Amino acid sequence: MTNESRVVRPLREDEKAAWEPLWRGYQAFYGVEIPREVTDLTWARFHDPAEPMFVLGAFAAGPEAGAADSRLLGIVHYVLHRSCWTAGPYCYLQDLFTVPESRGQGVGRALIEAVYAKSAEAGASRVWWLTQETNYAGRMLYDRVADRPGFIQYRKLL
Repeated sequence: MTNESRVVRPLREDEKAAWEPLWRGYQAFYGVEIPREVTDLTWARFHDPAEPMFVLGAFAAGPEAGAADSRLLGIVHYVLHRSCWTAGPYCYLQDLFTVPESRGQGVGRALIEAVYAKSAEAGASRVWWLTQETNYAGRMLYDRVADRPGFIQYRKLL
């Protein structure tokens, strides 16, 4: 990827076929399987202007691609939500995945930086996310681009 530039932008509704393999890769990484109907609903929400859910993609734009976008290298999903602590929203960066061959080449960082920019445009004062303790490669990046506040997550599945 050294001779390629990256383009980060919202995915269009007609790009579901490019997004789905990365979405499945993300699920495989975390050892989960999201039902097809939830995947379809999630994709529809990304493209519903009434929904506060968004998807961005990082594309490799090589010289052969000209000005057009090329291969999808990574995806990020984020959700704007209210907070009791601020007048404006917070942003939850829910899912981040890059294709294995693009890891360590700035794709994840570019996607996170794009979420920061989109969140700031929306008036958000914070972007936050979770990861597994054992996601060492991801945490190396996250430690460079964000602060770790020391909170512990608790949850009860219903």
